[in-house]
Amino acid sequence: MIPPRIGVTYHSAPNPRPVPPVSPVNYNEGAVKFPRGITMPNFDNALQQLREERSRAQVEVDKYDQVISMIESFDGTGVSQNANQPKRIISAASRRKMARAQKARWAKVKAGNVIPIAPKRAKRTISAAGRKRIAAAARARWKKFRAAKKK
Repeated sequence: MIPPRIGVTYHSAPNPRPVPPVSPVNYNEGAVKFPRGITMPNFDNALQQLREERSRAQVEVDKYDQVISMIESFDGTGVSQNANQPKRIISAASRRKMARAQKARWAKVKAGNVIPIAPKRAKRTISAAGRKRIAAAARARWKKFRAAKKK
C-alpha cells in the first residue's frame, strides 16, 4: 500500500460512463398461463424462425463439407466424393446369385479342391557336424580378436 502524501487530498473522479439503469428480467414469460385450446401466439413464429435457422446452418455445413473434400483431394489422404452417396441397392435376385456363388466357393474350400497359395516348408535342422564346424569357426574368430587386442 502506498502511504498518503501530506497536503494531497484524494477523491474519486466522476465516472465517464455511467451505468445504465437495469430493469428486472422476467425469465418465466413462457410460463404465463393460457386458456386450454389456445396456443401461444409466438409459437408459430418461433417455429418458423427455427426452421429458417436450421436451413441456413445446413447450407453452411454443406459448404464446409465441400471445402474439406476439396482440401482432402489436394492432399491425397481424403476420401473420394462418393463417400456421401447412398449405398447401392441390389435386387433380391442378384443377392440370391451372390449367395449361391459364395456358398459354392466355400463348398470348394471345405472339399479341399482349392490349391494352397504356398505350401508350408518343413522345418530345417542342422546336423551335429555342421554345428561343430560353426562353433569351431566362432572360437577361431574370438581367438583372433583377443590376440589382436593384446598387441
